[in-house]
Amino acid sequence: MLYTCRGNIKIFAANANKKLAEDVAKYLGLALGDSEVTKFSDGEISVKIRETIRGADVYIIQPTSYPVNDNLMELLIMIDAMKRASAGRITAVMPYYGYARQDRKAVARDPISAKLVANLITSAGANRVLTMDLHCAQIQGFFDIPVDHLVGVPLLTDYYKRKFDGELDNVVAVSPDFGSVGRTRNFATKMDIPIAIIDKRRPKANVSEIMNIIGEFKGKKVILVDDMIDTAGTITNAANALKERGATAVYACCTHAVLSGSAIEKIENSAIEELLVLNTIELPEEKRSPKIKELSVALLFAEAINRIHEGLSVSKLFD
Repeated sequence: MLYTCRGNIKIFAANANKKLAEDVAKYLGLALGDSEVTKFSDGEISVKIRETIRGADVYIIQPTSYPVNDNLMELLIMIDAMKRASAGRITAVMPYYGYARQDRKAVARDPISAKLVANLITSAGANRVLTMDLHCAQIQGFFDIPVDHLVGVPLLTDYYKRKFDGELDNVVAVSPDFGSVGRTRNFATKMDIPIAIIDKRRPKANVSEIMNIIGEFKGKKVILVDDMIDTAGTITNAANALKERGATAVYACCTHAVLSGSAIEKIENSAIEELLVLNTIELPEEKRSPKIKELSVALLFAEAINRIHEGLSVSKLFD
């Protein structure tokens, strides 16, 4: 589907996921804005906007994935450059919102970094934020500007409905922890399949242990559902436990493929037959695997941008 955007609209990208930005611009029938984001010799970010944006409705596509701080600074400086160049409206399009896991004080004297990032984006000059599958949906409330929050579940469920057509009676959705139960229930409802829940404990950061599995899954195919996979410890431990305890096949899916550290090695050595991810974060060659299948969010973001630009409701895209 190709949209024909009317009026003065421009799509720009920093360096985090230019391929996604190019695809979004293509769906909108636009060329990517002429800009350059580089570094000075001391590591400072340099932004150059090489076309007029005065009065334009500007969208900057930049997930704040690894390297998180560099990508965040690129976004902030680009927003500032747009504001000082008299852009009419600036929307920060953040398919992946870094620092989202630091959304509360878990222990005394913890920072709430997700709120700090929201303040920085607003102070830099953004008028609106467009994002997808925040780790904690309440982060929308950290902003004093409008936030459009897209969800990836419909893209994932559409894929699995085709993959398991005629076999859904033999498929169970599994939440890898209690924090993902709401997301997994939404996934299971759209698939019209039952749900199981893994009870785990986390003795320290990025380490998890399986304690119990609640629900019927023996003799069935299972799909683990999460918003992001970082070190892959939780998802691979869950997959191995499900396989050992009677699942016939284990699949997994997530919106954000962070995949840090030894995540790829863990996935390749696990019981997971296929990991389905969305391309909110660009996967470099070293993070690709025969087990990983990627779906594009470009059309969904293009439709959201088109609706925001035209002043239409975006809410129908949330389901």
